[in-house]
Amino acid sequence: MSMPVLFFYLYAGVAIAAAVMVVVARNPVHSALFLILVFVNAAGMFVLMGAEFLAMILIVVYVGAVAVLFLFVIMMLDVDYSQLREGFLEYLPFGLLIGFIFLAELLLLAGGWVISPTVTKAVTSPIPTGVSNTEALGLVLYTRYIHYFQVSGMVLLVAMVGAIVLTLRHKKKVKRQDIAAQNARSKETAMAIRHVKTGQGLSDNDAGEWVR
Repeated sequence: MSMPVLFFYLYAGVAIAAAVMVVVARNPVHSALFLILVFVNAAGMFVLMGAEFLAMILIVVYVGAVAVLFLFVIMMLDVDYSQLREGFLEYLPFGLLIGFIFLAELLLLAGGWVISPTVTKAVTSPIPTGVSNTEALGLVLYTRYIHYFQVSGMVLLVAMVGAIVLTLRHKKKVKRQDIAAQNARSKETAMAIRHVKTGQGLSDNDAGEWVR
């Protein structure tokens, strides 16, 4: 067995095991750490395939920014895990159905590739010769697959907005701005002119109205 094949099985095995631990780990912090391990091993497989740019992007962006951000958010949020586990059995059948659909799709893809390896040629784009893999990636991504790239950006935007909405908590003692009231402000409501006499100041009520 050659060294590239050996390292491929090593990276792939560790990545699959870490991906399983992301799902089954009880502590969310441990799940985030296993996710970082998945990214690192995926970067190793990219290097074996000659895609050094993708490997570095995976390390710098996903490990250095996204995964670390996930880790800090999980550690900073005061999440009641006992409350989250209460609805686990209620949504278990639906989760199993989604997981079965994903598994069926993966098996169909793998089975089709084993039966006919040329089936993947229909969804790939020829890479020009004499260009680096970074330039080839840009040529493919921003020409033939530009619409898929834009759709993926919209999906990420919707996911980001949904995450903000789901995690937004309104606390009673925390003051929040009323956007409609802020946009409807006029000169009369935004400021007040007070004529202060020499040697005198403003009372607390006048100062409050003036600041308003």
